Amino acid sequence: QLSVDTLQFLLFLYIQQLHKVSLRRSLLGEEWPSPRSRSPSLAGKSATGNKNWDDQEHLAFVQSHLLGMLELLAEPEPSPGPQVSRAAVRALSFLLEGSECPAGPVQPLHPPWELAAASAPGGNWHGHSKVGMGMGGRWSGLSLPQLEGWIRSCLGPSPLGTSSCLCAGRKLAWAQQVEGTTRRAKIACSARVVPEVFPMVLMSQVYKQTLAKSSDTLVGAHVRLHRCNESYIYLLSPLRSVTIEKCRNSTFVLGPVEVSVHVHSCDNVKVIVVCHRLSLSATSGCTFYTLTPTQPLILSGNQAVSFAPFNTHYPMLEDHMAQVGLATLPNYWDSPMLICKESGDTSVFCLLPPSDFYMFVIPFEMEGDTTETPGGLPQAYQKALSQREQKVQMWQRTVKEAGLTKDQRKQFQILVENKFYEWLVQTGNRQQLDSLVPPAMGSKQAAG
Repeated sequence: QLSVDTLQFLLFLYIQQLHKVSLRRSLLGEEWPSPRSRSPSLAGKSATGNKNWDDQEHLAFVQSHLLGMLELLAEPEPSPGPQVSRAAVRALSFLLEGSECPAGPVQPLHPPWELAAASAPGGNWHGHSKVGMGMGGRWSGLSLPQLEGWIRSCLGPSPLGTSSCLCAGRKLAWAQQVEGTTRRAKIACSARVVPEVFPMVLMSQVYKQTLAKSSDTLVGAHVRLHRCNESYIYLLSPLRSVTIEKCRNSTFVLGPVEVSVHVHSCDNVKVIVVCHRLSLSATSGCTFYTLTPTQPLILSGNQAVSFAPFNTHYPMLEDHMAQVGLATLPNYWDSPMLICKESGDTSVFCLLPPSDFYMFVIPFEMEGDTTETPGGLPQAYQKALSQREQKVQMWQRTVKEAGLTKDQRKQFQILVENKFYEWLVQTGNRQQLDSLVPPAMGSKQAAG
């Protein structure tokens, strides 16, 4: 039988108001994420900024609503006033964690933390040593004002958040700094900040670059790709989860993802991935080439979404799939589920027509045994590829049988190369090819 803790479920329901858009926001100033902040997008236009990666906004919201959450958990009594039970303190671990010292391990808010809460406001996480109660001491409840004061005295931004990762994490020089632009890629890893949990790898503002990594730093990491524009990003390692947010005109080729890939507020991106779960919200013109054992979730605000079968491979792919527990069957890439107010409007998405389907070649050499796309392709897509290959062979045979002279062949080759170059420029693929050229030997690249 499945069950959930009642008090934790109450907190879960309470925090759903975080994302509500209120017309009274300008008067109350309590909404989070705060739409008051506007940040320019890479195209220079104002974005209706979802500040859900701003740890200070999170902290401010929790501080302003802490009393309401505690009152939700409290057990009112005639005297001496509302009491917070042991179970309620444990339920708070759903939202709050802490450590005994800045460098200490992160732990939940339950014994011995509940004993620490009995210390006077201004104490710290290990205040229980001053309370006069041992680990086996009798719990008689804690007054709500006392617990609230202690939490407020200790509360700070999450060390697992994006801001902490940028400020205190290890900086990674994986991307080249683009000349002629003020944008500088920000790439950091939080493993040094909180070493005992899955690390976060943040990649922000990668602009007009090709970035490729297969690294121990990525193995089991939560990857956050933020505001990447006109770039090609290859992360060829087994990953824990991936969030792609506010990216435009980019292609992301990911190693197998154990938990989930969430794409939010992106325009014209391609995502190629084997993952346990795919979800998307507020996207436009995006295409997803996936192999997944669960139905992709289409949340609110999406337009012109296309789904296609997984279309690439690299030598270590099957080994990485085994590491995260993913197989080729079942595969529900073509059965997305609409979970939004537009649920009756199936025009939000379509399956990519086989005539528009192409295989994607990963242009890097690696050791490994995978030599073809895991699970193969659906018959209609394989047929379209075979027909296209036949046309190429017919063209080659026609040229061979044309009986051209040496000068004619040379002239014809120049013509074909010029047309191909024009196509590269028009489609933007020239940038992708140019960025595959290795950087100069003198350029610095961080290990990891």
